[in-house]
Amino acid sequence: MDIEPQIVEVDAKGKPRRFVFVLLENFTMLCFASAIESLRIANRMSGKKLYDWIVAAEVDGTIACSNGTEFAVQMGLDELTRDDTVMVCGGIDVQKATTKKMVSWLRREARRGVTMGGLCTAGYTLAKAGLLDGKKATIHWENQDSFAEEFEEVTLTKSVFVVDGNRMTTAGGTASIDLMLKVIADDHGEELASAVADQLIYSSIRTDQDTQRLSIPTRIGVRHPKLSRVIQMMEQNIEEPISPAVLAKDVGMSTRQLERLFRRYLNRSPKRYYMELRLQKARNLLMQTDMSVINVALACGFASPSHFSKCYRSHYDTTPYRERGAHAARLSI
Repeated sequence: MDIEPQIVEVDAKGKPRRFVFVLLENFTMLCFASAIESLRIANRMSGKKLYDWIVAAEVDGTIACSNGTEFAVQMGLDELTRDDTVMVCGGIDVQKATTKKMVSWLRREARRGVTMGGLCTAGYTLAKAGLLDGKKATIHWENQDSFAEEFEEVTLTKSVFVVDGNRMTTAGGTASIDLMLKVIADDHGEELASAVADQLIYSSIRTDQDTQRLSIPTRIGVRHPKLSRVIQMMEQNIEEPISPAVLAKDVGMSTRQLERLFRRYLNRSPKRYYMELRLQKARNLLMQTDMSVINVALACGFASPSHFSKCYRSHYDTTPYRERGAHAARLSI
C-alpha cells in the first residue's frame, strides 16, 4: 500500500524549474538516475510540481548508457530559455561523445545565460566548450590527470561536486544526489532537502568540501601514518619524482625502514610502487588526451621516451604507441 508522505510546506511561486538532461553517448546511468530521482522526490515531498525535466540528446529516437539500457530522447539540441537548467550527463569515452555539434550548442545556450552542469565526466564537455574557464570544477577521479593537463585555465578540485556561479560539476555516481540536494536546499530550503535525503535513505549528505576518493589508509588498507604520508607525497609528485631517501627523511625514518614498511604492507619496494603510480597516470593520459608520447613521458617523470617505453612495456606488456593505437581502434568501432 502506498503511504502518502508528510508534506513539507514550501513557498513556491511561478512555474516549475525545468532541467534539461542532455545525455551523451555511453553516459553513466547512476549519475542521471540520482539527479532525476532527487527532483522527482522533491515534487512528491512538497506536494507541488517544483521541478520539471526533459531528456535531450544529439541523436533522435533512443540513446544508450554505458550499461546498455536505452532511453527515449524527448528533444534534440533545440533552443532553450534563459530559465532552463542544462545537466549534461557523461560517462565512458567522454572525449568521443563530446562532438563539435554538442560543443557549439552548449556555447550558444551559455550565451543566453543558461545555467549548466556537468555530471560525472561531462565536466570535460563543459570545459571543451570553454564554459569552465576561470572557474572551479571537478570530474571523476579517473579523468583528473588528463583534465588537468588539457584545461589549465580551469581550477580543478577533488570535491564530490562544485558550484561556481551558474556552472555546476560533479565527480559522478551518487555525487549527483549531493549536488541536487544543494540545489533543492537553495531553491526551497533545508527542510525539503533533508526530506528528500531521508526518502533516498541517504544518511550522509556531502558538501562541496568533501573529497571524492577514500583516504589513502582506507583505499589501500594501510593505516600506518608515515607510510600513508609517503604515498601521499608520491601521488602529489609524479612529474618530478622524489627519491626514496628523501621521502624517508621527510617522515623521520631511514631508507631501510621505509623499504621494510612497503614490503610488509604492500609487498613491493617504494621504487616499484612509485613507478606503478607514474605508469598508471601515463596510461590515463595516453587514453584520454592527444598529448604526444614524449609529453606524456615528461609529465610522468621519465627523462626519455625510450626509458618510458621500456618501463611501460614491462608493466603493461605493450608499448605506449600500441596502447594508444588499440584504444583508438576500440573507439572507432
